[in-house]
Amino acid sequence: MREDGATFPVQATAFGPFRLLPAQQLLLEGDRPVRLGGRALDILIALVERAGEVVLKDELVRRVWPDTFVEEGSLRVHVAALRRALGDGQHGNRYVANVPGRGYAFVGQVAPADPPPAAPEPHRPAADLPAPLARMIGRDDAVAGLVARLARRRFVTVVGPGGIGKTAVALAVGSALAPDLADGVRFVDLAPVADPALVASALASVLGVAVRTSDPLPALLASLRERTTLLVLDSCEHVLEAVAGLAEAILQHTAGVRILATSREPLRAEGESVVRLAPLALPDTAPDITAAEALAFPAVQLFVERAATCLDDFSLTDAEAPVVVEICRRLDGIPLAIELAAGRLDAFGVRGLAGRLNDRFALLTRGRRTARPRHRTLAATLDWSHGLLAADEQPIFRRLAVFAGWFTADAALAVVRDAGPAGADVIGGIADLVAKSLVVADVEGRTPHYRLPESTRAYALEKLREAGEVACVQRRHAACLQASMEHAEAEWDSSPTATWLADYARQIDNVRAALDWAAGPGGDCRIGVALTVAAVPLWVQLSLINECRHRVEQALAMLGPGERGDDRLAMRLQSARGWSLMYTASPARERGAAWSIALDLAERLGDTDYRLRALWGLWAGHMNNGELDAAQALAARFARTARDSTEPSDRAVSDRMTGAVLHFRGDQLRARRHVERMLARYRRPLQRSHMVRFQFDQRLTAMITLMRALWLQGFADQALRAAATAIDEAVALDHPLTLCNTLAQGACPVALLAGDLDAAARYAGLLQRQTERHALDIWHHYAACYRGQILLRQGDVAAGLPLVVAAVDALREARFVQYRSAFLTALAQGLAAAGRADEALAVIDEALAGADRQDERWATAEMLRVRGEILRHLGDDTAALTALSESLGWARRQQALAWELRTATSLARLRRDQGEAGKARELLGPVLGRFTEGFGTADLVAARELLDELG
Repeated sequence: MREDGATFPVQATAFGPFRLLPAQQLLLEGDRPVRLGGRALDILIALVERAGEVVLKDELVRRVWPDTFVEEGSLRVHVAALRRALGDGQHGNRYVANVPGRGYAFVGQVAPADPPPAAPEPHRPAADLPAPLARMIGRDDAVAGLVARLARRRFVTVVGPGGIGKTAVALAVGSALAPDLADGVRFVDLAPVADPALVASALASVLGVAVRTSDPLPALLASLRERTTLLVLDSCEHVLEAVAGLAEAILQHTAGVRILATSREPLRAEGESVVRLAPLALPDTAPDITAAEALAFPAVQLFVERAATCLDDFSLTDAEAPVVVEICRRLDGIPLAIELAAGRLDAFGVRGLAGRLNDRFALLTRGRRTARPRHRTLAATLDWSHGLLAADEQPIFRRLAVFAGWFTADAALAVVRDAGPAGADVIGGIADLVAKSLVVADVEGRTPHYRLPESTRAYALEKLREAGEVACVQRRHAACLQASMEHAEAEWDSSPTATWLADYARQIDNVRAALDWAAGPGGDCRIGVALTVAAVPLWVQLSLINECRHRVEQALAMLGPGERGDDRLAMRLQSARGWSLMYTASPARERGAAWSIALDLAERLGDTDYRLRALWGLWAGHMNNGELDAAQALAARFARTARDSTEPSDRAVSDRMTGAVLHFRGDQLRARRHVERMLARYRRPLQRSHMVRFQFDQRLTAMITLMRALWLQGFADQALRAAATAIDEAVALDHPLTLCNTLAQGACPVALLAGDLDAAARYAGLLQRQTERHALDIWHHYAACYRGQILLRQGDVAAGLPLVVAAVDALREARFVQYRSAFLTALAQGLAAAGRADEALAVIDEALAGADRQDERWATAEMLRVRGEILRHLGDDTAALTALSESLGWARRQQALAWELRTATSLARLRRDQGEAGKARELLGPVLGRFTEGFGTADLVAARELLDELG
């Protein structure tokens, strides 16, 4: 459309950086031709002819496909291809608009353009490559690597499972190489060739070589001898021997011919270089991934681009991004499966599609009619692969489907058993399945691991059901997992942690599948209970708290009451249940019942190890509930019991427990003595069995108490260094429970106390991410409260106060008392900052009353100080003075120099405002003078500024 609104016949037209030349059936971007299919180009010409108008869908179909019936979806596919070629929507450019329910309009600004001068057509080498129907995504590096490899090696085979994109990559490689080859590129589709004897004839037909004898090879070699060309031999897996022989003959008798083959397994021919095509890259599963982050990965890009062809103007939202990532993950990053799934988006939507993937073979049935038959549905491409398996490979393949994740060769032997005449045949069968791209192998570690891609496994499970073998194979699988986990448990104390994790962490999905079978119809409760008990170290190591609780409660239900022979199993299950219930924020949070039962059973069985575990669990429960008298008594009982332990570090653990109780009581001197004695004699085991017994790394748990006591005593720099060191160690340990405990109880509060808001924000952010990932409810509320406090300190009361309110409410509901006094204090300060001083006073009085009931005195001085500040807001200086004086007394009795400085600063401000600057200076100066470090921390800076102001 011209600026005056008139239209003109399309001859040569310019828009944006493009020139459209209808007579030459050409679209140029600058001087470079744009590769665009004929149908898409016809659509563009039709739309540009009537730029600014809506062209109805039916009208476009009639023009582009005259006298042919096509579905509307075909139009959408080509419009999407056109938009991609134009970069529609990128950098603010918009050319083709969809008018819902009607059609399309060209909305770009167009103008007449002079056609380029005619130029002699350069000689182009022959390249009879099929035109791709869609843009290839995420394979640029693979194509570049193959181009480089073919420059060095004359014979390369691209190997991968069906639907991985081997043909598309081979075509792209051929297109890239064609201009540099005198005789171009020749493409030979071998999929229709059922008889291996016809392979050479198929190549001869493509090359135009006349064959007048029963053996076409001599004429074929003679034709190729002087050529410089690339032969693309596509889909070789069903005629391997014939292709291998042909390739070897060509390479021996020619100098300028290169061969690029595609196959689901290597040809195993002389001179062959094999490249395995990997699935499209995927992001890690993350519940908070954004659309922009997800779209950085090719698998998601492919899904979104193909989705737009069936659902006009589809765009990925932040809310849908995690769901799309999960869809692509469950489809193993295989392009064909992703394309088929995206093609059903119009029927089910993103979430509906994700929910139907369990029935993926019914779901993923609508491929392109123009696609090869085996690529039209996911089942068809797997049928093709399964049909190529030998008779003795098929039972191995289907029985391996019982493994829900990675498995070892030994595990496969135990489960597959009689699939072949001997165990060695099973191992060889697995190797063959790896070669045929039906099983994925990871040989990087000391023990090779294998798995079936999820879609392949779903197909194999159907074959297992058809064979009537599900029940017996599932039983073997569960028994195999029981034996494996019992072996893992026995190795826990003796095997290095990294080695143990390498051997067993990958088995978690198989453990889940085996337990589901054991608890279901036809399952075996005895196997289920034994497997649950043996798997507890794995859940602990992986910090799968909620999963452990669910499985343990399931096993307890299967165990049943009153069976004396199961006392040891019951003791271990109750211990695991008590541990797992400690971290939930629900009102049913563990308050000691499971630990008490475990202790009673341990006493009855004379099991010192589980007596100590149960005593620790009871102690931790009382600490979490603010019951310090009971906790101190249990710490003493733990110390007495530890004398009978064969583990020397247990006696050190009792010192840590006692030190933590003393810290919360406000006795920082004795708390430090116990903790420092523990740290001096405690040696962290090389293995992590202590983290199964007492849930956390004990050295770092002791460091929590030490860093808090250091800050209270006025050693802020040492406390901050201890916090940073502890977090570095916790991250290196790679144990989420220990990391979260160190962040929640130590690093976050110490950074906030010291006023280091940058460090506090880093620690709180890390805590939030970890607690979201591992569903640690209690500490998730801690993280929210810390984030709220940071915002309050930054002056953002509107954003910070709701976070603190919500976190405190959640902790109240869960009856989780430990550290709640500090959170209530922060809440009171936030309410006061919001001008709600009466509410603030009620909250700080609640905190003080709770501390009195529980004898939790470590923060009494600070709570009284905050009470005094609130009373000043309310205009009651007399009551404020009383509260501040009480605060100073508590700080001095506890020798808590940090609290004493805060209170002295508040009192000095009160005296100053009352006109008593001299008394203020006499009070604050000596307290500030007793500090030997921490001069850059917030409290000391504020105190120094006030003292300077006082003169």
